[in-house]
Amino acid sequence: MNDRYDAGYGDGPYELAGYDEYGRPVYQQVPAGQPFQAQQDPQAHQAQAQAQAYDPYAQQQGYGYDPYAPGQQPPASGYDPVPQQSGYDSGQHSGHGPGPQPGAYGSYGSQVPYDPYATGTQDTTGHDPYGQAATTGRQPRVAEQTAYIPQQAGPAEDRHTAEETDPATPEPDYRTEQFAFVEEPDGDSEDVIDWMKFTENRTERREEARRRARSRLIALLVVLALVTVAGVGYLWYAGKLPGLSSSDGKDGTTTPAAAQKRDVLVVHLHNTAQGGTSTALLVDNTTTKQGTTVLLPNSLALTGDDGSTTTLAKSVDDDGTSGTRDQLDTVLGTDIQGTWRLDTPYLQNLVDLVGNIEIDTDTDVPDPDTKKKGAAPLVHEGRGQTLSGRMAVAYATYRAAGESPNAQLERFGQVMQGVLRKVSSEPSSATTTVQTLAQILDPPLTDKDLGSFLARLADLAKNGAYKTALLPVGADGTLSAQTGDSVVKDILGGAAKSPDAGSAVRVSVRNATGVKDDLEKARVVLLNGGFTFLEGGSAAGTEATSEVVYADAADKANATEVAKTLGLPAGSVTKGGVSSGADVSVVLGGDYTPSAS
Repeated sequence: MNDRYDAGYGDGPYELAGYDEYGRPVYQQVPAGQPFQAQQDPQAHQAQAQAQAYDPYAQQQGYGYDPYAPGQQPPASGYDPVPQQSGYDSGQHSGHGPGPQPGAYGSYGSQVPYDPYATGTQDTTGHDPYGQAATTGRQPRVAEQTAYIPQQAGPAEDRHTAEETDPATPEPDYRTEQFAFVEEPDGDSEDVIDWMKFTENRTERREEARRRARSRLIALLVVLALVTVAGVGYLWYAGKLPGLSSSDGKDGTTTPAAAQKRDVLVVHLHNTAQGGTSTALLVDNTTTKQGTTVLLPNSLALTGDDGSTTTLAKSVDDDGTSGTRDQLDTVLGTDIQGTWRLDTPYLQNLVDLVGNIEIDTDTDVPDPDTKKKGAAPLVHEGRGQTLSGRMAVAYATYRAAGESPNAQLERFGQVMQGVLRKVSSEPSSATTTVQTLAQILDPPLTDKDLGSFLARLADLAKNGAYKTALLPVGADGTLSAQTGDSVVKDILGGAAKSPDAGSAVRVSVRNATGVKDDLEKARVVLLNGGFTFLEGGSAAGTEATSEVVYADAADKANATEVAKTLGLPAGSVTKGGVSSGADVSVVLGGDYTPSAS
């Protein structure tokens, strides 16, 4: 192998001086006239062998690095696979065309790679296309310096080695940092970025929390609106909406009270042990879904079959159920469908069948079967008292000394409402309860009709759509205009038609017994007897005997009937002056004994 040839860069030839650590050949100029001596340095031969073994462009097949092949990286040595135009002459030199030829070397001693795509005739002098020096022939002369080919700088040691090997090599005019495209991380900038990320994350969390809070608030408002609408709708449907008339229909229109549909049943409680009756109307308003117990005082003036004036109590005793029902329809303008006679033993059984009742009692009630003084009361006063059948009967019929008859009537209403709250809302079950009583009902009322009616009222009582009202009655037993508006018209949907007060015997009563309660008891007895009661007040002193006085001979028979009704002897009836506006005057004396009624 000839390691000496004329490179065309100077006046004399060059010879191979060795190889650097990257396998690149290093040449030095031989002075003119000095024979060439091949290097015998074993390290040089080793470097030459490494250079021959290392081919930066070699692949397993074909030529080396293809700049157009996908996925390949340029060689690490910094060779330019397509070198820039070098400074060759354009003429033909030893058969070469323009452009760099194989075997040429750069100004730094590095080999210029062969470009197989260069225009011109292929090398015919035997040069190695991979940069090996040719063994024969001369290379064409080129300009003073070939085109500059940038190469990647190696470590500092490599640069020093190259300088020591070839001192004539000029210093490159580029730096490695010119090709550094990745910026060095700045600590301050990273802190700023971290702070910005933290601030952004905290802001996003706050915004997300606000969005969730707004969503929860909107959902809560929607639920509250739905609940409010549902509640108002239910109250409107049930006729319980405050501010609206109880006669409001479901279609938004107001149904007149007289046009509302009602089912009415009259119940008479007969005290079989002590005597006397208590009457109430059970009303089911199917239009407004409202149930009511209307308490009727015994002093209510009615018109008898013969056109005379009588009282409710007297009508129940004399005319029975059917006659009293017709008279009530006439006075109240109602349409009563049936009559339920409820004797006190059946009331006791009814309370026991439904499993006792719970009511708020207003007084202590003594045991009627115990005459011993100081005995414990059968019924205690208080809220939420549980009453058995026997206790319920005692409370419903109790009237304390000095109390008005209405006090006892209101206790009866409490017991009836307590029973309705315990009766089953199922018609079949309620009918079974009625049949278990084994009582005989007055026609046309049947067990099934009564059971279904009580079941509907029980449903209203359990839902809070039930109330009790007392029918106000004047001293003479007649109904006032206020009474007709508050109870008769609104609850019963009727019209008050009290009989003419002049048709009844007017009795004026003055109390001279010294007992205040005797006047009230006499009033009840007279009203129940069909008389018109006129209060004469209380005398300053007491009288030993009672007097019944009439002024007109035509009223003698009436005076005799008054004495009999009050339990006074027939000798107490005399003719004399009477109070103004009265047909008969009565003075109650010490011989007057109030009846139990």
